[in-house]
Amino acid sequence: MYNPEVAGNHQLKDITERLNSSFDIGIIAYIFNKSRIYILSFFILSGIGVFLYLRYSQAIYESQAVLQINDGNKADNILKLDNMGAPDNVLAEAIEQIRSKVFLKRVVEKLDISVNYYSEGTFKNNELYHFSPYFIKINSKTPFGNGQQIYVELNERLTGGVIRIGKRVEKFVINEWLKLNEFDINIYLNPKHTPGQIKAVLKESKAFYFTVSDIDAVTANLQNKLIVKLLNESAKTILIKVPDVNAEKSTDIVNAIIEEYLTYDVERKSESSKNILAFIDGQLSSVYESLKATEGQLHTFKKEKNFNDKDIMLNSELIRYTSVEDQLLKVEMEEKIISEIQTNISKNKGIDIYQLISLISGTEYENSIKDVTQSIQKLLLEKENLLYLVTPNSEQIKQINYQIEIQRKLLIESLDAIRLKYKTKYKNLLEKSSDFKQKLNQNPDDEVEFSRLNRLYAISEKYYTMLLEKKTEFSISKASYVSKNVILERAQGPGSKVSPNRKNSFLIALLASVLLSVGLIFIRYLFHDKIYTLNDITKYSSGNVALLGIVPKYANKIPVSQLIVDKNPKAMISEAFRTIRTNLNFIDNSEGPKIISITSTISGEGKTFVAINIAGILAFTGKKVVIIDLDMRKPKIHRGFGVTNHIGMSTILTNSTTVDECFNDSPMDNLKFITAGPPPPNPSELILDKKLDEVIAYLKTKFDYVVIDNAPVGLVTDGIATIQKADYPIYVFRAAYSKKMFTQILDKLKNESNIKNLAVVLNDVDISKRIYSYNYGYGYGYGYGYGSGYYTEDEGRKGSKNKS
Repeated sequence: MYNPEVAGNHQLKDITERLNSSFDIGIIAYIFNKSRIYILSFFILSGIGVFLYLRYSQAIYESQAVLQINDGNKADNILKLDNMGAPDNVLAEAIEQIRSKVFLKRVVEKLDISVNYYSEGTFKNNELYHFSPYFIKINSKTPFGNGQQIYVELNERLTGGVIRIGKRVEKFVINEWLKLNEFDINIYLNPKHTPGQIKAVLKESKAFYFTVSDIDAVTANLQNKLIVKLLNESAKTILIKVPDVNAEKSTDIVNAIIEEYLTYDVERKSESSKNILAFIDGQLSSVYESLKATEGQLHTFKKEKNFNDKDIMLNSELIRYTSVEDQLLKVEMEEKIISEIQTNISKNKGIDIYQLISLISGTEYENSIKDVTQSIQKLLLEKENLLYLVTPNSEQIKQINYQIEIQRKLLIESLDAIRLKYKTKYKNLLEKSSDFKQKLNQNPDDEVEFSRLNRLYAISEKYYTMLLEKKTEFSISKASYVSKNVILERAQGPGSKVSPNRKNSFLIALLASVLLSVGLIFIRYLFHDKIYTLNDITKYSSGNVALLGIVPKYANKIPVSQLIVDKNPKAMISEAFRTIRTNLNFIDNSEGPKIISITSTISGEGKTFVAINIAGILAFTGKKVVIIDLDMRKPKIHRGFGVTNHIGMSTILTNSTTVDECFNDSPMDNLKFITAGPPPPNPSELILDKKLDEVIAYLKTKFDYVVIDNAPVGLVTDGIATIQKADYPIYVFRAAYSKKMFTQILDKLKNESNIKNLAVVLNDVDISKRIYSYNYGYGYGYGYGYGSGYYTEDEGRKGSKNKS
């Protein structure tokens, strides 16, 4: 019997063999032909899907601009100011600045795109942007939920209307503030549209609404979709793209980004000059007060002591003494500055590098620590740029902080060395000053005091003049900061449509249809377990099986009797049975009556049809033939010949009737048949009883051929006994119906049941299909071609199936 577990293993083995062997073109062509409706459906559904996608998907538009990045300040170069803030890679810096949320937030605030206006459609909503029939001014009292839709309905006169917030409805008047718990709102008409245009827009859509989003959320959304990339490194150009659902909005955003960046660049680059000028202004005020006080003291002293400058200056010793005192005061002042710087650096970890530069500017030790200050400046700028990208606790920031700390310690050590040097110099000058004091004769104290005041005045005046010069230089530098970046290409007109792409959509749909079709054919090919040719039977059965031939699909409607060969002897199907009749002689051509026992694996494979027509074609030769129906569970012989089934083999085997009483005449003179009779409760026991052997022996005395229609052996074992006794045991398969795993029954019958001369007939073969043009085995395809003019059957083969 048919074993599902073994059959499953057989099918798995078949799939593996298919993957490892070359593809069978005939089977593929057959599967393609059977799958045409599915393949056509794939293409139709893909086409409909593309149409719906193009029709109802949200369009995306994209605008772009090109910006050339140039760095440097001409005034700094002319004045020879140190450009310590210049980055190593201005292009990378510019790209990251444009991508940063700090900069993009300025763009969002400038354009005021946190409020979006929409029209509601049946399948999709459209953003109106500047084409909205109304605009709003809103003062929020509570945070807005991003994406909250607030509907606006204008009346026909355009004097007011209602707004819907959820289920709540509020009336409003155009150009008047409406105060609500959540916000205050002023709705006004689009000033660029006439009332007629606004009414036309209102008729085009069924509803209008707006949403208010948080500026940070809008900035984050813009940052996610913004595309900034290097266009040409040599030309220092970058490309800026912004995709958006509204074409005009995309253009406005791109142009706002490039314009705002020019302003941002000027503000950023002038920041250092601004800080230095603020420090200089503070110092000027302090030095001016000191200079004014010293000048007053000097004037009072000269008046009280009745001093004459010329008399004092005539004394060469006093001149030298004054010179020493000047140097002493200068050293004292510079040593004091160094001390203040050290104290500031030691107390504060952060270093105000701009203040440090202004303090050391013009001093003797400026060049000594210039390298250290430049290194610190560079590290601080690098840290500032990194903070746009990473958090303050990241490893990169920690590493830069570590390097800054090393440079800070190096700066303190350098200042210690300079300060020690000035202390030594101060000590030497102090000794010289004491020597000069001893040499002076008249009123030395008054002269010394006069020299001191005169020296303080000169130093303060010099320092004040130096600060004025520095202020002038940095003011010129700040005023000359004009962005050197150049807008090479602005976004012109509405953005171009980038999605959905019509051409790409159709290509993807076509490719998807092809892939689905190929996949379907491939899967059906792998799981293709039907028998189509005699070659399939020989391939999947392990033993040598005689192949009697094929029975082609009948073109016309099969009569009720299922006897075909007598209706049209010249038909192709009649010739097929003649071939089977001829091939029977190759199995056994001995004299005497013969038993032909026919079975199949399951019902519906056409064993009854084959049994009746083999009997009929044998009767054509003048031989006496009888058909007996031993398929007692599902008898069909009586239906084929249109008779009753009141008596038959079951009544014969139970001795209820005799054999002669159960004979039925067929349309052919030499052909008789015995039906199965009423279904018995124990068909297997009846068939295995010796009574059947007596019946068959009796029939062999009266007929040349006894044709037995057995039950399917794949379901029950009733027919195995008669097949073992048969001279011509025939196993029927049906093309495109019987499974390849059924061939295991053949092997079992030959090996386990020891059935000799087992032969195979392949029924219901549609030889018009290309798959059947391949080898059928043993040359049994001859005579089945078209065009010979012998057969009278129509060539259009839409016929019914040859099934029991």
